[in-house]
Amino acid sequence: MIDIKSMTIGELEKLLADLGQPKFRAKQVFQWLHQKQALSFDEMSNLPAALRKELAGHAAITALEIERKLVSQLDGTVKYLYRLPDGEHIESVMMRYEHGNSLCISSQVGCKMGCAFCASTKAGFVRSLTASEILEQVYMAGRDTGEKISSIVMMGIGEPLDNYENVLRFLELVASPEGLNLSHRHISLSTCGVVDKIYDLAERNLQLTLSISLHATTDGARSEMMPINRRWGISELLEACRYYTGKTHRRISYEYALIAGVNDSRAQALELAALLKGTLCHVNLIPVNYVKEAGYEKSPKERVYAFQKALNDKGVNATVRRTLGADISAACGQLRRETEGLQPDPEGSVSI
Repeated sequence: MIDIKSMTIGELEKLLADLGQPKFRAKQVFQWLHQKQALSFDEMSNLPAALRKELAGHAAITALEIERKLVSQLDGTVKYLYRLPDGEHIESVMMRYEHGNSLCISSQVGCKMGCAFCASTKAGFVRSLTASEILEQVYMAGRDTGEKISSIVMMGIGEPLDNYENVLRFLELVASPEGLNLSHRHISLSTCGVVDKIYDLAERNLQLTLSISLHATTDGARSEMMPINRRWGISELLEACRYYTGKTHRRISYEYALIAGVNDSRAQALELAALLKGTLCHVNLIPVNYVKEAGYEKSPKERVYAFQKALNDKGVNATVRRTLGADISAACGQLRRETEGLQPDPEGSVSI
């Protein structure tokens, strides 16, 4: 069956031409899928009945099922566990801010990157998501809450740049004027450092915000936490980031998870400031939660703010990420682990 929700208008034009239909039908179908978010061809009332029947015989409209939904009593954060058409599971988290609702979405079922502090990788990698499965997380959250999604963070389960073609397709579809029409400037894509794809993304100049999971100031320390660093070291990664900002003129956000006794000293803050000096960037400090398999502990609050001050004093803008959904373990990966029969971490883990 054709994954019709992953198709562009141009591809729909070709599909419908093959079915003997006029070109304008493609725009109608696209709008039904992405503006009205129809879940069946029968809903597409301005299409001929014969065409609706023919489409139903050739194509499927991707839909997700909400298997679990948790709502924070502290701040209204909503966490979803979705069942995919093949029975696999992913998670999304909707966070409410004064400026609007932000949705953190997944790009893969599991993750193969193996970062020591991240729960998403613990249950193993299964497969990448299709563009329609990524997109449907956004549509489902909007339909379920009845609220507008103002921004998207690709920081859930999976490594977006390891699912590059489907992510690019998703970005094209979500920004389409005939669909959700969400500007790429309201989308943040987080990567652990897939350097070749960062260069490719720079050439496309999509104007999204690139977030880099850094978390260490030396190759030895970063390689221990993040296996991808053994392929592309910090100097190669930062060179690619400088190229990205040069091409796009967009500020990069560096994610830095503070782990007690591992990477949270003043000396390491000064090393980080030296690495990033003179670059167009912002540092997002994340007090990491306990992760049973790694034995990592959260940095004390006073060390977190001392680290932030050291960066700011050196001219590197740094903020501490606000914790949302603490009562529902809103970091990605926990519900999937529990559903797949793995023991969840007591406090959850950071989603990066």
